[in-house]
Amino acid sequence: MKKPKILLAEDDMNLGNLLSDYLKAKGFDTVLAKNGDEAFTFFAKGGFQLCLLDVMMPIKDGFTVAKEIRKVNETIPIIFLTAKSMKEDTLQGFSSGADDYITKPFSMEELLARINAVLRRYIPQQTEELATTFTIGSYQFDYQRRILSNSGNEHKLTSKENELLRLLCLNQGKMLERTFALKAIWEDDNYFNARSMDVYIAKLRKLLQEDSRIEIMNVHGRGFRFFVHE
Repeated sequence: MKKPKILLAEDDMNLGNLLSDYLKAKGFDTVLAKNGDEAFTFFAKGGFQLCLLDVMMPIKDGFTVAKEIRKVNETIPIIFLTAKSMKEDTLQGFSSGADDYITKPFSMEELLARINAVLRRYIPQQTEELATTFTIGSYQFDYQRRILSNSGNEHKLTSKENELLRLLCLNQGKMLERTFALKAIWEDDNYFNARSMDVYIAKLRKLLQEDSRIEIMNVHGRGFRFFVHE
């Protein structure tokens, strides 16, 4: 059985390494981020089953990261780690999309119990996230082989076309946020990468144009919606 993958964001590297080593010893595949921006970049790579976010982090705090994560994934469990215990902060944490909230200092056993309790409530989407073949209207898309085929004709996709088309397929009918796609594929959401992504979107539209039911719609300032109309 595949190990649950946890994103751990903690700017205190001593505590972060301690927690990471403990979770790995307990059977979790753990990725440690040292600030909020790095945490979202790692998250955009996909495959996580739970996020542990320290509230007070440089660049982006945990609340901000949680809100960004919730824009692209409404169901993944999020647990906040915080040194604060004020009621207002707890409420802010839940309004940011938290499933649970644990106040430092805490025992490793308490953290493990919270993680297991949240994971039991979570209906995992691993099957969907691990999908490698997709039917897109009259097209077949093989992510592993980087092949897009239609009516017996096969087209070999570039690595960027391949990754972008898979993200569109996984988010079919939903919003694919520009920032999420850029960090997942280009690892940086700067202006030049954004322009590059627009070029690849145009290429995918051209590759899929033989089926008029397929639409990749721009949503100004936000991202893209991918539809296969009936």
